[in-house]
Amino acid sequence: MKESSLLTPVRPVKPVAPWVGGKRALSGRLVEMISRMDHKLYAEPFVGMGGVFFRRKHRPVCEVINDRSRDVANLFRILQRHYPQFMDTLKWQLSSRAEFERLMKVDPETMTDLERAARFLYLQRLAFGGEVDRRTFGVSYTNGARFDLTKLGAMLEDVHERLSGVIIECRPFEQMIRQYDRPGALFYCDPPYWGCTDDYGKDLFSEADFGRLRDVLAALQGAFILSINDTPEIREIFAGFTLQEVTLNYRRSGAVTPARELIITKG
Repeated sequence: MKESSLLTPVRPVKPVAPWVGGKRALSGRLVEMISRMDHKLYAEPFVGMGGVFFRRKHRPVCEVINDRSRDVANLFRILQRHYPQFMDTLKWQLSSRAEFERLMKVDPETMTDLERAARFLYLQRLAFGGEVDRRTFGVSYTNGARFDLTKLGAMLEDVHERLSGVIIECRPFEQMIRQYDRPGALFYCDPPYWGCTDDYGKDLFSEADFGRLRDVLAALQGAFILSINDTPEIREIFAGFTLQEVTLNYRRSGAVTPARELIITKG
């Protein structure tokens, strides 16, 4: 099966920070699926750190990323529109447990958008396991400092260039999907996993939202791909769609954990 003729090549780039629930293990399969589906508009309602978005090798004319987290949307907007000023803000920042703990105590609502983006990136780079809601200072015994601007700078520049022309939203998933749905649209959905809905912050997503997500996807004019953990509850909610089982091995702190997930499509 050939790649969609509606897409143009684009260079994959690395996500700028770890993210709990990131798609490193599954991204190759998802990227391949996406590249083979005809679409004129590509959208992610739950982009996170872009574990799939940035690893794609092809793009359509229109791309949209969305996340209900203001920190996520703000970081990408700053990287897209104010990259030189952002690099100046980060210039003297070093990896430090004391600085990590200080920034954890700062209310991001009291900061400028540049300061907020710098705080968020710093905490995500240094947090153990890419945690968001329960961050702790991560320690590595095999690599250097996790926040090293001499290495991070090139990665941030790549993302800045990749975000050129991308529409960035910060809206509830239902509003965003309905806004951009049309024939030829493709949505990749990576919501919080069942049983992990608080991992990205309180009140951003709940178990009741899975039913709402199902309903809005069932009414799409376009197409969708959804990845989620394989649980009886998820199988019941999305029973009317095509469910593809996937077995993966996740690595964390040197330990390997087998996992079962689902790739769900409209069929």
